[in-house]
Amino acid sequence: MMNRQYDLDWIHVLATLAVFIYHCFMFFNPWAWHVKNNETDPTYITAISLIMSSWLMPIFFAVSGINSHFALQKRTSIQYIKERLARLWIPLLFGVMILTPPQIYMERVSHGQYFGSFFNWYPHYFDGIYLDIGGSGNFAFVGLHLWYLLVLLVFSFITLPLFIRKKPSVSKDLKPLHLIVLTIPLMIVSVLVDVVNLGGWDISFYLVIFLYGYFLFTKASFKSMVQRLLPNTLALSILTTVLFVYGFMSGMPATGNGLSILLAAVKALNCWSWLLVIFAFADKKLSFTNKWLQYGNQASMPFYVLHQPVIVTIGFMIAEVDWSIPVKLVFLLSLSFFIIIGFYHFIISRIPFIRILFGMKGKREERMYYKSNVKI
Repeated sequence: MMNRQYDLDWIHVLATLAVFIYHCFMFFNPWAWHVKNNETDPTYITAISLIMSSWLMPIFFAVSGINSHFALQKRTSIQYIKERLARLWIPLLFGVMILTPPQIYMERVSHGQYFGSFFNWYPHYFDGIYLDIGGSGNFAFVGLHLWYLLVLLVFSFITLPLFIRKKPSVSKDLKPLHLIVLTIPLMIVSVLVDVVNLGGWDISFYLVIFLYGYFLFTKASFKSMVQRLLPNTLALSILTTVLFVYGFMSGMPATGNGLSILLAAVKALNCWSWLLVIFAFADKKLSFTNKWLQYGNQASMPFYVLHQPVIVTIGFMIAEVDWSIPVKLVFLLSLSFFIIIGFYHFIISRIPFIRILFGMKGKREERMYYKSNVKI
């Protein structure tokens, strides 16, 4: 029996809130998105978006890799797959069929690609595959922001044979040099591989992070080394953040020359160093629980599934309102948050069928989950 690692719960809950904030910023920064404000901010909001984008989705895959390790200590392979299907496939399918169509419709209207009502447009949802913002296809089989659930489900299937054959070891000592060596695959992938880009990274980058979570972040020796090197990795995180944000905002091209390759490598190093900082800090400061953590842990999946449809809807309604960006940002953050929490607290968490649609456990299973002091 393993003591429950509350720091992982805190990371997951806080990362979910960070994704919510990031998508609110997407309404105001100059990057392509489903709906955009009538005025964008190319400075502060863009800089914050860049800082968050380098580590935000990778940390989800790192935590997922760690959780896969713990899950397979208590479950058979069949139980593991069944749980992943229930927690990931069902909310993904629900999102694709119910939550995604209104977002595509609002994108089409806001981009001047459609002018009729939603009910007249809905039959066209199945016309072509949605591949990019502003494209011609409508059917978003990945569920827009729910692509994370699909990719994680695929990773769970393809890595299971590897996880079964090779159980993580905690005996081998790790040295600081290993952190440098482990950065090399991330840099290579970020520079050379461009197959499927999601959330600012290629899917292969997420796979490496997922495997690192399973095989490395579960090692006691790795966690101890990361703790010792926290001042160094924090300094490296700050330095690479400055270099990455400056390089991007100064107009350095994304591809095509040596500077773009250097920027991609800096971004990978920035991501890796921030992951080390976050996990070290959480292990040191967040190894405790309280009622807020328990509530947030239960609400995190429904919150993630629901947050973007709510943000897009509110953004669509206020895009042309004559308010300043700070006023709209506070309004969007506040109203979206309270609507999502209200839906979760009064509807999703109370109705068994809806709980399943949003990837939640049954009430009885969840009570047993929190009474047990183990990570499952």
